[in-house]
Amino acid sequence: MATAVSRVVLITGGSRGIGLATAQRFAALGDNVAITYNTTPPSGDFFAVQCDVTKQTDVERAFTEVEAKFGPVEILISNAGITRDGLLLRMKEADFAEVIDANLTGAFRVAKRATQTMLRARTGRIIFVSSVVGLLGQAGQANYAASKAGLVGFARSLARELGSRSITVNVVAPGPVDTDMTRTLGAEKLEAFAQLVPLGRIATTDEIAGVITFLASTDAAYITGAVIPVDGGLGMGH
Repeated sequence: MATAVSRVVLITGGSRGIGLATAQRFAALGDNVAITYNTTPPSGDFFAVQCDVTKQTDVERAFTEVEAKFGPVEILISNAGITRDGLLLRMKEADFAEVIDANLTGAFRVAKRATQTMLRARTGRIIFVSSVVGLLGQAGQANYAASKAGLVGFARSLARELGSRSITVNVVAPGPVDTDMTRTLGAEKLEAFAQLVPLGRIATTDEIAGVITFLASTDAAYITGAVIPVDGGLGMGH
């Protein structure tokens, strides 16, 4: 069912995977959807702008282009991220810094820019895509886990800061998801992942997107500062 009034939605890292599935969900609701990509333009009809979230100039330009096309961003989905996996003793400091910059500081950059207009409008939704790894930890992913855990503290601080202006800030924490990246691991490793999950399978991107669109809906108007796990029970208790 389409929303009564089309909203302006910006999804970073929206060219594939969870970001693209989320864009499709919002578009089906009748919203004006813009997505960012870093290197590879997406296929399809979405309004797409190139944006490296590690560069403030890119972030500013992307928002300016979206605002010129649709108006101020009302719903921000901060989904862009990278991995640079490696065991601690083999991990280069640059690999740690780059992941923090893209996944956590990048979220700061886009949230700060979106908040400028949300504060004036006295309404808005900000949703960060974290990971079960940020809650459980994962050997070989100390940098990624730290960046995704940092989103929780960042989101909850913003929720307290911005709540008086009717701006909600929440986190979605997916578990293993069927994406292009996970498929490269091969069937055997994917099955091993699935066996760790109480529900016995990995998620579809649409299942994650459904929770994200819920948090942007009127039904979720009284939810802020929450971390919603969409992980088949993998991280229960955290």
